[in-house]
Amino acid sequence: MRVFSALQYLPVFISVFSLSWVTKAQTVPVMFYSFGSEAGDTVYTADGNENSTVINLESPFVFFGRTYNNIYANINGYLTFKQPSSDYTFQYFPINGSEDIIAPLWTNADVSGNDIIAYQQYSSGDVLTRTTQDINHYFPNLSFRATWVLVVTWDQVDYTYQSNAASLFQVVLVSGSDVSFILMNYGDCALTQNMVQAGFDTINSTAYYVIPGSNNGTLIPNLMNSSNVNVPGRWVFRVNGGSSLQENVMGIQLRVTSFSDLTLTKNIEIFLKELQEELVKYGLPDSVKLNLRGIKKAQP
Repeated sequence: MRVFSALQYLPVFISVFSLSWVTKAQTVPVMFYSFGSEAGDTVYTADGNENSTVINLESPFVFFGRTYNNIYANINGYLTFKQPSSDYTFQYFPINGSEDIIAPLWTNADVSGNDIIAYQQYSSGDVLTRTTQDINHYFPNLSFRATWVLVVTWDQVDYTYQSNAASLFQVVLVSGSDVSFILMNYGDCALTQNMVQAGFDTINSTAYYVIPGSNNGTLIPNLMNSSNVNVPGRWVFRVNGGSSLQENVMGIQLRVTSFSDLTLTKNIEIFLKELQEELVKYGLPDSVKLNLRGIKKAQP
């Protein structure tokens, strides 16, 4: 069976708590990259008039076939590439719009408090070493070496109309040669009744992903315990692929029990449809196409 996808693998759900240390007013999981003024970050404090900050990239970043030299970090929890944005009422992915979006936690943030965006770019040093190790652990056949990293952290972000509900989350953009990744890290995220979602979307939604449960505000606290790389609170995606989902292929071998004759084309179509519906529940994008390459009948 061949699966055409912008992702490299299906998410694996786990419910194990990570080790952590205490800083500021929140607990920061150990998989977070260092952030804040102590780490040498540029720290942007939002106000009611300016809700975005532009980051001029020291190295171009490739996102699904498009190359960018600037990124806008928006206080409402997402990155855009073409222009700043203060949108907080949104369509859920896929939007089928005209903007590439990376959204570690897109929601209606209250910019009247102590909400900050901290960011820093790296082209050498321990951060590149650590990122290289992380990516090679998650993609062991790639032999990847990071040459540029951008770490953007939303710290003490409150929801609008909701006090004492600060959230902590981080997105890490990674480049090396012609390969690009994004990592999303989650600390304590308060539940909310506001619209919210985490994932990414592309121009015309040729590739998109919604982290399961992230578009339900009451489930947002679960982000720090879920993962697609067996690291609680971390999600990782390879994002340098072109706009066509067929440029990325993932193979899966399954052993299933079926009482239908899968040698018949009609039964295969029904089986694949039911399988896709089940996999979508666990994070497979709706746009992914399933094809059956071969089948072997075994004795029970």
